[in-house]
Amino acid sequence: MRVAIAGAGLAGLSCAKYLTDVGYTPIVLESRDVLGGLVAAWQDADGDWYETGLHVFFGAYPNMLQLLKELGIEDRLQWKKHTMIFNQPEKPGTYSRFDFPNLPAPFNGIAAILRNNDMLTWGEKIQLAKGLVPAMLRGQKYVEQTDKYTFSEWLKLQGVSEDVQQDIFIAASKSLNFINPDEISATVLLTALSRFLQQKDGSKMAFLDGSPPERLCQPMVDYITKRGGEVRLNAPLKEILLNPDGTVKGFAIRGLNGAADYVETADLYVSATSVDVLKKLLPTPWKQTEYFQQLNGLEGVPVINIQLWFDRKLTDIDQLLFSRSPLLSVYADMSNTCREYADPDRSMLELVLAPAQDWINKSDEEILQVTLTELEKLFPQHFGGDNPAGLRKYHVVKTPRSVYTATPGRQQYRPSQASPISNFYLSGSYTMQPYLGSMEGAVLSGKLTAQAIARAASEVNSQTSTPTLNTQPATNAATA
Repeated sequence: MRVAIAGAGLAGLSCAKYLTDVGYTPIVLESRDVLGGLVAAWQDADGDWYETGLHVFFGAYPNMLQLLKELGIEDRLQWKKHTMIFNQPEKPGTYSRFDFPNLPAPFNGIAAILRNNDMLTWGEKIQLAKGLVPAMLRGQKYVEQTDKYTFSEWLKLQGVSEDVQQDIFIAASKSLNFINPDEISATVLLTALSRFLQQKDGSKMAFLDGSPPERLCQPMVDYITKRGGEVRLNAPLKEILLNPDGTVKGFAIRGLNGAADYVETADLYVSATSVDVLKKLLPTPWKQTEYFQQLNGLEGVPVINIQLWFDRKLTDIDQLLFSRSPLLSVYADMSNTCREYADPDRSMLELVLAPAQDWINKSDEEILQVTLTELEKLFPQHFGGDNPAGLRKYHVVKTPRSVYTATPGRQQYRPSQASPISNFYLSGSYTMQPYLGSMEGAVLSGKLTAQAIARAASEVNSQTSTPTLNTQPATNAATA
């Protein structure tokens, strides 16, 4: 059976990959000339890559790790020391570390917190434990019930002080959903903290050894095409065409560069676009359906990624850093963390500006200047004096609508992968799955969509057993 999939991001490619595993023929249609969706990247005139975002992989990403293993590319992840590093704005140019020892979870996380005396007093450590330990013990059901609170509200209910929130959780909140703790749903932070603390290597981080389109997405394309599927770039979905009974008749594809529009037909159809794009494409008859109306409660969050090439080395730290600055949530020196971007003499910083709502419509020059101002605070030794670091070049990548904005109450609007339209499915990290808006969530959503398609076929043909798609890794690649 042919399955037309709109979108070649991680969700669409993951869905196509797992469909080929159970005998389907996917045709992936991507609107742009690049793979990856929210992990897309481009090469500039110098051959340097610039990306849509700072993409970090965690040990608590079982479906992503399993996918990489199935593709035979798990060695492309460069695992870092198990630590979390925060800038100390009160001591410019210095860092505070949470180092996780080689102990079982959650004892390694507890030890990391107890041994940090730069950011937390003993009283604050006790406050933090009082809040987080009960949430871990009560399980995911309790975590999901906290969606009615912002994380700030939840912390106050646990008696956790404002200082602890300012010290740790502003950076964590902005790195997870690009908004502040007083905006983000408590479910998001508690889900991440639960998985990080309950798995030994849950918070251990890795960077891909090169650009996501080449090193992650292209192997998925090769896997799909080798098994009879197809991935087609420059094929934007123009309209979802309907049969008289309301099912999908075809995807109308807009022809580019003078080519004529055409209709792609298949047995089944999947939207793996962002929720914002899908809402614009919904056929009018579907908009009256409760399932599709709930999408109005979801909207992508604006994100800005900045990459800066300098004429000297600013840091030798090979890890993600939490800036604790008002605007720059997380950053990394990619000349240290990524093999393909390596440079022993000069730094290339990749930074996420968040919250980006007030900056998304400003010029690249304005965004550059505010970023450099913040960097002067983070690296005073390189920007002061008579010989400050020189900026060689920069790129600003704006994503007006990225992952869905995870404010309180959003869980109820997240749809299942199977729609009420018998031949139409959804895929994307905004759909209902436990990993929220993330690379792991996108990969899992694609797998769940493939699983829903296979299950529906099995129910029609009851003598065929439902093909199973493993949603957990055989081993934890984070320990490799």
